[in-house]
Amino acid sequence: MTSQTELAALLCSRLCHDMLSPVGALNNGLELLADETDPEMRKNCMELLEQSAKTSADKLKFFRLAFGAAGGFGEMVPCEEPQALIDALASANQRLTINWALADPKLPKPAVKVLLNFAQIAIEALIRGGTLDIGAELRSDNGKGNSEIVVRASGPKIAFDEAIGRALEGSLGPGELNSRTAAAHMIAMLAEDAGGGLQYRLEDDTLVLGAVLPSPEGLIG
Repeated sequence: MTSQTELAALLCSRLCHDMLSPVGALNNGLELLADETDPEMRKNCMELLEQSAKTSADKLKFFRLAFGAAGGFGEMVPCEEPQALIDALASANQRLTINWALADPKLPKPAVKVLLNFAQIAIEALIRGGTLDIGAELRSDNGKGNSEIVVRASGPKIAFDEAIGRALEGSLGPGELNSRTAAAHMIAMLAEDAGGGLQYRLEDDTLVLGAVLPSPEGLIG
């Protein structure tokens, strides 16, 4: 059984790993700017700093909602929030196209966490670019219902570690929980606690991630 402390440490390791590159670029840009006198080169340094600062801020906003408590939101999160975060995360890959199908203006916070983590997994799988189809819908009946989420990554040479798939299914083997699989393990625990489940399907050029999460009574009208 993984302790909450161990899982939190692994998620912190993942966050630090992903933040190292843009923060390092900020440091490099500042060092270059301090020694550079050529106006054109100083302009280039400033552009590097601006881009690195934006990337750092986008990643922190993403992780705040994907991993953290996201206390600035209520139980229902406007869909434009995760959409903007995912669009920003994907912007680094110029060969990636995202198609959105969000049927409702808001989603429960657990569903948003799953959506964000699914999207990150799918973006990382499309190392050579491709298409990302993201859909989410609330199905309700007398105040009770489910959040249904599907993320489909299509492209050449899908790069997907099936240990992440086992984490999503809750079947990780001994020693397989690490900073790479921690986020998938976290949302699998979240889905289990909610009485729902996650699944995935991997083919040569397609990865499909799906979730059904029961929503607390009263959140879905």
